[in-house]
Amino acid sequence: MPSHAKPSLEAGLVALKQGNYQTAIAQLEPIASSHNGTASLQAQVGLVMAYARIGEASKAITISQNLIESNNPQVQEWATRALEHLTKRQKRDQESKNVETGFVAFNNSTPDSTPDSTPVTPRETPTLEEPKHQVIETKSNNTPSMVPLAKLKATVATPPPPPPPAAGSVPLSGFMGSVTRTQAKLFGVIYWRQAQRARAWQPLRKPKLIPLRLLTAGTFIALFWVIREMLKFAMGFINQSLVKLPYLEPLQLLYSNPTKLLLIVLVILIGVSPWLLDLLLANLYGQREFPKDVLNAHSREAVRVLQRCCQQRHWPLPKLRILPMAAPIILTYGSLPRNARIVVSQGLLEQLADDEIAIIYATQLGHIAHWDFAVMSLLLLVTLPIHQLYQQVSNWGDKISGIWRYPVTILASIVYGVWCLLTGTALWLSRLRLYYSDRIASEITGNPNALIRALLKIAIGIAADIQKEEKTSWQLESLNLLTPVSHQQSLSLGTIASNLSFEAFLKWDTANPYRRWFTINNSHPLMGDRIERLCQIARHWHLDTELHFASEPLKVKRQSFLLQIAPWLGIPLGILFAAFVWLTWQLAFALKFLNLKWIYEDWSFITGCLLIGFSIGTVMRINSFFPDIKPATVQTDDYLPNLLADPSALPIDSISVRLVGKLLGRQGTSNSLAQDLILQSSAGLVKLHHISWLGQVNHQDLIGRQIIVTGWFRRGATPWIDIQTLETQSGKTLHSPHPIWSTFLAVAAQAWGAYIFLTS
Repeated sequence: MPSHAKPSLEAGLVALKQGNYQTAIAQLEPIASSHNGTASLQAQVGLVMAYARIGEASKAITISQNLIESNNPQVQEWATRALEHLTKRQKRDQESKNVETGFVAFNNSTPDSTPDSTPVTPRETPTLEEPKHQVIETKSNNTPSMVPLAKLKATVATPPPPPPPAAGSVPLSGFMGSVTRTQAKLFGVIYWRQAQRARAWQPLRKPKLIPLRLLTAGTFIALFWVIREMLKFAMGFINQSLVKLPYLEPLQLLYSNPTKLLLIVLVILIGVSPWLLDLLLANLYGQREFPKDVLNAHSREAVRVLQRCCQQRHWPLPKLRILPMAAPIILTYGSLPRNARIVVSQGLLEQLADDEIAIIYATQLGHIAHWDFAVMSLLLLVTLPIHQLYQQVSNWGDKISGIWRYPVTILASIVYGVWCLLTGTALWLSRLRLYYSDRIASEITGNPNALIRALLKIAIGIAADIQKEEKTSWQLESLNLLTPVSHQQSLSLGTIASNLSFEAFLKWDTANPYRRWFTINNSHPLMGDRIERLCQIARHWHLDTELHFASEPLKVKRQSFLLQIAPWLGIPLGILFAAFVWLTWQLAFALKFLNLKWIYEDWSFITGCLLIGFSIGTVMRINSFFPDIKPATVQTDDYLPNLLADPSALPIDSISVRLVGKLLGRQGTSNSLAQDLILQSSAGLVKLHHISWLGQVNHQDLIGRQIIVTGWFRRGATPWIDIQTLETQSGKTLHSPHPIWSTFLAVAAQAWGAYIFLTS
């Protein structure tokens, strides 16, 4: 290889990964025409990908035809699949253009949002645990060429997101998902096994639907109870205010019990939810009708699945809708099967293959068949206006300044808290129903492996959208509860594939014995646990699985877990202490030692014991939860994949880290609670937890800037970092007083509990 070829080839590969396709083409074209064996083949493969991404399908097809004549069998196979996909995709695009839809397709999918061709962020120092993405291998005759991926690193730690492809671009999800592992090393793209589907399969054993039915009813009751209590509090607060104000009288209507009226209203809202949600989603997020012919152009199997299942169950075909979103999501709402709506985003259609789109639609049929979609529709109908109010108040707060901004910020935070409280009533149902829908979708299509790929690609696409937008969009947050993959669980999962295999990352989800304790406040089940169940279905039908999880036992110290939940263990211990006190007082009264009946008949002392127990548990955990961060033991970006791959880790392990990257998140009043802070490092996205001093929101000034995060890494259902400091390149430092607030909480609970106990 000439001396000038290697730098040009490396520059072209780096440009291709970063989405700079014109630069990549300029660098790779001279190498491709040099007839220099391995380097020429690599350059031609890169040109196929670059031309396809900018919409030059004809040029990509021409180069693919040339590659088919190569003497290298791997390149021949790759080119054959590429040519097949490009030709098929070009034909579909032409067919879709001929369909009169009245809807202009929204195509701003980025290279990061196309799972099969996701460009990776090169790491500073590759480790021995990542041979899958470490080198580029293509052999020609006797001249091997091995280019370490570390040499292809970008000049900045966090390269900017690449621009969207031109209109008419051809996604590479079809043929890049079919290459071998050796071929996938080229450019560090994600390797998909493309495990096969069942050609003939026996029905699965019928699942027990009683837990789902009970939880669906329980979710409705919980939502009803929370709304009722909020109404009673608001009505009482208004009347109390009117009583204290001069010349005003309380409203007698507000003294009435709202239970019956609220129940009637909620039942009516369930019935009319399809039409009301049609209006809301159309006005808020631009939802439009999605003709079946257009869906057929993206996935013929999806249309066949919908028609076959609806005919078997004597349902009318669900009304199809589409959202102009680049993030891949899908959701279903309605009150009955005959008025159900299935809403898909443009990004999902662009980023998933034919069979993957079909099985994702099949999961939505599962929600309709199990009837859980009715309660979830009610929840969405109730929470969407509240989330929209939160957006409007936040926008209002951003437009004003001075003394009035602080009360508006408080109001926005209260509205956001109400939204979180209402959505929290459906967390258990949101997790459980996905297991059932995955199962029924696999049985409908016989293709659990396609669902595994679809879920992972959705996570990758959501993470890419967050990187591109540099924040979590309103749509992702407000619709999160009904989507197949959570935006929070997508952060690390959707960006780690270039540094870590999916199996290694998801092993925590399948092997850690205490993993389910950390999903209590999660809206979606553990991805690894979910995929393992799909793998069990595939093995039941004697299929190879898309992912292979090693079934080896894992031991985690019970003492660590008990210390992790020490504050919550303090609550039952407080109950035991209260029972001991009550028995002591009873015995003393019976033996006429002390007459304390007037004390133990006041049961409020139990509350004091609970608070004291919680306080003691919190104090016991503080030192282990927030150990001193020492420069000699701090971990950097290079070690982050190893932390994510440790299946025995618990949040209490508190690994000290110091990571460099870009701070992402919403700016302004909408992020005053620091609920949307994300670090974009060279190893991927990581959720950040920050606590401000009272009245300070100075973390807003650092969003969008390169920062250094020092804190404690915690491996849970969603990996996150508790921030100690945020530093800018200019030397500005922002502290996050996590240990101080934990200590304050423990002291406050102790003082309050003691006061209740002594005065009860």
